[in-house]
Amino acid sequence: MARSIYISSAEGHSGKSTIALGVLDALSRTAPRVGVFRTIARSTAERDYVLEMLIEHASADLSYDECVGATYDEVREDPERALAEIVERFAHIEARCDAVVVLGSDYTDVGSPAELAYNARIAANLGTPVLLVLGGRQQRGEADTLGGSAGRSPQEIAQFASLALGELERGNAELAATIVNRVDPAQLAETIDAVRALTPEDPVWALPEDRILVAPTLGDILNALDGQLVTGDEALLDREALGVTVAAMSVAGILPRLEEGDVVIVPDDRNDALVATLLAHSSATFPSIAGIVLNGTTEVSDPVLRLVDGLSTGIPIIRTSGDTYATAVRIMNVRGRFAAASPQRYSRALGLFEQNVDIAELTRVLGIARATVVTPLMFQHELIERARGDRRHIVLPEGGDDRVLRAAAILLERGVAELTILGEPFEVRARAIELGLDIAAAHVLSPFDPVHVDKFATEYARLRAHKGVTYEQAADRVTDVSYFGTMMVHMGLADGMVSGAAHTTAHTIRPSFEVIKTRPGVSVVSSVFLMALADRVLVYGDCAVIPDPTSEQLADIAVSSAATAEQFGIEPRVAMLSYSTGESGSGEDVEKVRAATGLARERAPQLPIEGPIQYDAAADAAVAQAKMPGSAVAGRATVFVFPDLNTGNNTYKAVQRSAGAIAIGPVLQGLNKPINDLSRGALVDDIVNTVAITAIQAQGAAA
Repeated sequence: MARSIYISSAEGHSGKSTIALGVLDALSRTAPRVGVFRTIARSTAERDYVLEMLIEHASADLSYDECVGATYDEVREDPERALAEIVERFAHIEARCDAVVVLGSDYTDVGSPAELAYNARIAANLGTPVLLVLGGRQQRGEADTLGGSAGRSPQEIAQFASLALGELERGNAELAATIVNRVDPAQLAETIDAVRALTPEDPVWALPEDRILVAPTLGDILNALDGQLVTGDEALLDREALGVTVAAMSVAGILPRLEEGDVVIVPDDRNDALVATLLAHSSATFPSIAGIVLNGTTEVSDPVLRLVDGLSTGIPIIRTSGDTYATAVRIMNVRGRFAAASPQRYSRALGLFEQNVDIAELTRVLGIARATVVTPLMFQHELIERARGDRRHIVLPEGGDDRVLRAAAILLERGVAELTILGEPFEVRARAIELGLDIAAAHVLSPFDPVHVDKFATEYARLRAHKGVTYEQAADRVTDVSYFGTMMVHMGLADGMVSGAAHTTAHTIRPSFEVIKTRPGVSVVSSVFLMALADRVLVYGDCAVIPDPTSEQLADIAVSSAATAEQFGIEPRVAMLSYSTGESGSGEDVEKVRAATGLARERAPQLPIEGPIQYDAAADAAVAQAKMPGSAVAGRATVFVFPDLNTGNNTYKAVQRSAGAIAIGPVLQGLNKPINDLSRGALVDDIVNTVAITAIQAQGAAA
């Protein structure tokens, strides 16, 4: 039977959905199939966006409709019948999962003081312990708005907790733990102590208030106003609005009122205020605003629009009708969406949860044991955890790419690695602020920094003197971001480098061939893909670097791939692939693999290596029993070495697309220090994973 946890609050707007996201992520680290179940949804006519987003991040294959128990209308009409339906529908979900995150009702029903009592009854009937979520903010209408709400004192929270705990006890619900969310950061410890005094046997955690997680984005404001984007970068609509400033006074009165992250309301007949606000934003002497809302019915003149376009701030400017007061009220009442609505909020929410909740204790309370199956999600979690366990310094040369900045913000939020981003510091940090990204903890370094250029040029000229490279030539070359980043790694200023989102593979890795060089005993640099299948992770090599390896190079690839597998917790059993198994075939290609197998065994006699062997005999136990009985590798190979790049590249892509595997890589191997290449189509998650991999490789290199 699946283990489950019922997440319930005693009021609305407590941030319960963010807690659910953190619990879902924690369970996904140890259980292969984690599902989500919403006991009471708002309606059947409108889909529950919180449930949709949780399902998107869950690992169990469940549809939206399967994950809904009942609606508010059904509960009002017949509570007992609705309860029976919830229990029955939950049983179907539970049977298909290893763990289930159950989300209680959202307190959107009008006038229902007994809602917590009904949630307690549901939890008791599901046999699911309750994770009680308490709000650290006073409820004042739409609490998660720009209007905000006042904080509760630890004593007030404890009083509220006492009432909620009593309600759970009367409903025969079992308490698993309590989390107080959105607490004044200065009162975290005092709040935990106050609540723990009520329930000393159960874990109590508290999360601080985070303005960014509850703030609406410019996109939310645009939709709420039914406005029109006049000009600006659409990517900046994801930036959070942290406050509202009305620019209806003189310019001298407007400027001192501007604050970081504000949305500024400008009446559309105040061209002076519009231009002054934009100039202040781009001046670097005033705070960076999130956007501008022009209200009213007056058309902005063409000369003013041309001037705005010429300033090239990229700031979103939204047009809406209505007077200034009505516009301000509507903006103040816009609620921020659930934390998983953007990668940045998702990462920030998880970072906040991880920093304040003992994940190991939580999984212990729930009785979740680590499974032997390894899913893609579990493997990616493991990468992040291992990288974070011994943080390394990684350089990201492509600071002008928004994907790199977004990935950097996630990596810093999750504490995965120390980062240096290459680019002009003002430009990189300004763009991050525009995107609403926090990269304050990153080092930002210009590749034209004279001190570093001189140091790197001197060293590069020394290394390449045999090729006739002069200091002047070296000084020019090391300002290229790939060379600059590689020199940082070579000279110990960084532990590894990840690049390639905006550069070719050759541009990214050529400097490493010249400077980093191969490890002792390794003749070639090769690559692997970590192929995360539904229930295990395999290693495929070489699929990206060497077009037609010799027998000696194939042997090198096999030994290096096995070492890479071990680095990532995969027990290496190496299959040297061919179109023939054992002694059944002959020919030049088969003989190359046979010779490579012999060489690999000589170089690494402790490794289980089989070859030549066909893919089916290497991967399928039944086929292996027929074709190569008694082999320690056949039927259970974990490292697959392809005879050439054509075979390897096509195979990994076929498996990726046909089997739904996640291909992580290419991971370069054989270098003295880790340098890894990204696809130019890399997604933010790809960059995050590659940095984590590079950090783990750096841990191994330092061992």
